[in-house]
Amino acid sequence: METRTRFVFLMHPKEFKQEKAGTGRLTHLCLANSSLHMGATFDDNEDVQALLCDPRFYPVLLYPGSTALNLSEIVQPDGAPTVPFSALSRMLAQKTLLVVVLDATWSGARKMLRLSPSLQGLPRIMFTPAASSRYVIKQQPQVGCLSTLEATHELLTVLQNAGLDRYTQPAQLLEVFKKMQDFQIRCASDPSRPGYRHRAYSEPAGRTPARGRSGTRRENYLKRPPENSLGAASAPLRAP
Repeated sequence: METRTRFVFLMHPKEFKQEKAGTGRLTHLCLANSSLHMGATFDDNEDVQALLCDPRFYPVLLYPGSTALNLSEIVQPDGAPTVPFSALSRMLAQKTLLVVVLDATWSGARKMLRLSPSLQGLPRIMFTPAASSRYVIKQQPQVGCLSTLEATHELLTVLQNAGLDRYTQPAQLLEVFKKMQDFQIRCASDPSRPGYRHRAYSEPAGRTPARGRSGTRRENYLKRPPENSLGAASAPLRAP
């Protein structure tokens, strides 16, 4: 599937070595205008740095937070676009949006950011999920967490709604996601396959989220930004 947006998936080594159902690679294979890079730190990765420094692109990091521009909330109460969104739209009239996506667990993503100052300095974007995670074979750490594939689907949806991209095949990613999970479920139900679980997967809606200090820490990354965050997010938007 072609997209106007350029996607750069940064895969943590654990996703590459240990995850038989990793969705970052699936997403990359579905998007023609994307690349996939594996590592824990990327300041010394020549290919990634070349993309970030390419004057044709405007690079941003898909990561929630109080300074992230929420592309699901780009209109003010009077119907006018927010100032940060207007600034982003002007920049994208001259450059191609390049979205960096961290393909890792929350703890892995935090480590990747800590080890890569060049990623820390990128303007951040986020979205408000339109649906809960469809991940049947894994439990998300908190409500609102999505797989890399689901996050990319949600982002492309809001980019199209904002007039920043054309999402021509919105069912493609979710269909691939379902087929991958159906395959894993069939494997788990086959007693002749060693190494697979042999019990049914529970429904995501019935799972208990993490509690205690771990749950609180994860919730902090998913809290809705303050009402003035859209104004604060205008500062990181660099002039082309």
